[in-house]
Amino acid sequence: MLCKALLNECKTLDPSHEAAVVNKVSERLSQPGVAIGLAWTPLGGEIMFVEASRMDGEGQLTLTGQLGDVMKESAHLAISWLRSNAKKYHLTNGERPSPGRASGSFDLLDNTDIHLHFPAGAVTKDGPSAGVTIVTCLASLFSGRLVRSDVAMTGEITLRGLVLPVGGIKDKVLAAHRAGLKQVIIPQRNEKDLEEIPGNVRQDLSFVTASCLDEVLNAAFDGGFIVKTRPGLLNSKL
Repeated sequence: MLCKALLNECKTLDPSHEAAVVNKVSERLSQPGVAIGLAWTPLGGEIMFVEASRMDGEGQLTLTGQLGDVMKESAHLAISWLRSNAKKYHLTNGERPSPGRASGSFDLLDNTDIHLHFPAGAVTKDGPSAGVTIVTCLASLFSGRLVRSDVAMTGEITLRGLVLPVGGIKDKVLAAHRAGLKQVIIPQRNEKDLEEIPGNVRQDLSFVTASCLDEVLNAAFDGGFIVKTRPGLLNSKL
């Protein structure tokens, strides 16, 4: 989960150079299907990009980037949660339903394969904390909307859409700050860990403490995420 080139550049004291690094981050999020996560290593926190693409296929999920078993499980959890909430969030894969499927039913994986990639492929990655980032990345892909380029996130997910606490919050927040990001989404149950972060860093960042994936998506996209309501009612934001 290493993005050392970006992080090393961010440590410079030259403001113009730091601005250039921030622009590099923005460029990475200039199309749907990319989100910024936060990872912990023995050397400290790192920002971590997650990328997704879709193609015609038979509902297969491909994972690349040297992932451990726990991280692979997070990816499958993210897919399952999005499939069960696709209508709620107006998500589409642009394909017609598979032959034989009941009228009105829809599945994100109809005639669709998904590829999730975690750059820095030479580095082994594992752990559950990328769950919220994977969900956000895929929600971006299937909605066609860009994730905010100044937001990073961390948190484990459950099949019911809960966000569970993770470790390394201080180091992860410091990594986001070094990279010039402005907002960090963390699990609500990690809110107490913010007390360990230096005051000057807390002043430069805004924090969203999320207990569920609805709250994560609402914070990760400009203007929130549109939710389909009951027939006869206006659509609403989270």
